[in-house]
Amino acid sequence: MPTDDISQRYLEKAIAEINDLSREIAHEAGADRAPVLGSGHPQADLFLLKYGPQTAEQHEGVAFFGRAGQAVLKSLQRLQVDPTAIYGTNCLKFAGADEEQAREWLAREIHIVQPKLIVVMGQDAVTCLNAVRFPLATEIASQPGSIQKFTPTIEALVTPDLDASLDEAPAKKDFWEAFKAIGPWWSEQPPY
Repeated sequence: MPTDDISQRYLEKAIAEINDLSREIAHEAGADRAPVLGSGHPQADLFLLKYGPQTAEQHEGVAFFGRAGQAVLKSLQRLQVDPTAIYGTNCLKFAGADEEQAREWLAREIHIVQPKLIVVMGQDAVTCLNAVRFPLATEIASQPGSIQKFTPTIEALVTPDLDASLDEAPAKKDFWEAFKAIGPWWSEQPPY
């Protein structure tokens, strides 16, 4: 079987699994709460993780919609990172979500996407990711800007909370100082 066929089958499987997870999250949210689903490439090298959705994300139902998404895209452009190699999500998928259920969904998302680098935005997201107890994972330390080993195949980069960093120049600078570690990491990756 040609490599392109195998790659296509893995992509189709990842799309189907993300769609199944999205339907499950929407069902669990019910009619009274708007789920905020992950977005991006289902086999992305970069997995962006925030703790909870903001108002614009809740309104649209998509993670990284609005100011946060625009800031990330602008930052990725500066670093010459292919935006199609990104998947973004939140730990909590809707208001009032059960944290244990949220961690199970996050573990499934990571299993489906199989990223090479998880960008963990803020202490709450670090705490959530560490609580997932992902197989073969080591605990991520709160060391902004330092790429750490998360599992044998996944690294992690901690940054300040993106949403909390958008309104003040010093906070934006701190976020950028940590986030820009993606640039050298990305340049060492094989073409996407």
